[in-house]
Amino acid sequence: MGAPIVGNVSTGKPSVNGGIWIADAGTSLPNDATTALGADFTALGYVSEDGLTNSNSPESDTGKAWGGDIVITYQTEKPDTFQFTLIGSKDTDVLEAVYGSANVTGSLSTGIEVTANATEAEEHVWVFEMVMRDNTYKRIVVPAGKVTEVGDISYTDDAIVGYELTIQAFPDTSNNTHYEYIVEAASL
Repeated sequence: MGAPIVGNVSTGKPSVNGGIWIADAGTSLPNDATTALGADFTALGYVSEDGLTNSNSPESDTGKAWGGDIVITYQTEKPDTFQFTLIGSKDTDVLEAVYGSANVTGSLSTGIEVTANATEAEEHVWVFEMVMRDNTYKRIVVPAGKVTEVGDISYTDDAIVGYELTIQAFPDTSNNTHYEYIVEAASL
C-alpha cells in the first residue's frame, strides 16, 4: 500500500456543458468519461449548490443461533439512488423530467401547461458529468433510472424554485445499476 497522495483528493463540479443529462430508455450508453453525448441526450440545466448525492449502501440483516450468537449476516437489499435539485423552473425539459413528458406542453414564449397526476414516472438513461481536480473528468451513467421522489416545491421571494428529485437506478442486463468513468485530461 502506498502513501496518501494529495492529488487524489478532489471536488466534483458540473461540466461546462451541463451536469445532468437525460435520454429516453434504451438510448445507447456512453462508455467513457469524455466522448460527446449524442443528440438523444438533453441537458437539464442548473442544479442547486447542494450538487449530486449518490446513496449506494447495502442493507443487511443477521441470523442467530440457538442461544443468541450472531452467526451470519446477509444482504437484504442494495438501493442505488441519486438525489439532486434542478433549478431551471421555466425549462420545459426540466418540467418533463419532473412531471413526465406527456404532462408538459407548450413553450415559455407561447405558454407552458403542466398537468400533475398519478401517472407513473418513465424510466430514462441518466448521465451525470463533472470536472474534478486537475481537469480530471468523471461521468456516471445510469442505464435505467426513474424519478421515485419529488421533494416539496417552495415558492418564496428569498429562495430559488427547485425540484428536488430522487432517482432510483435499476439493474441493467449485466446486473449493474450504474457505471463510473474517470480520466485525467493528460490522458486525452
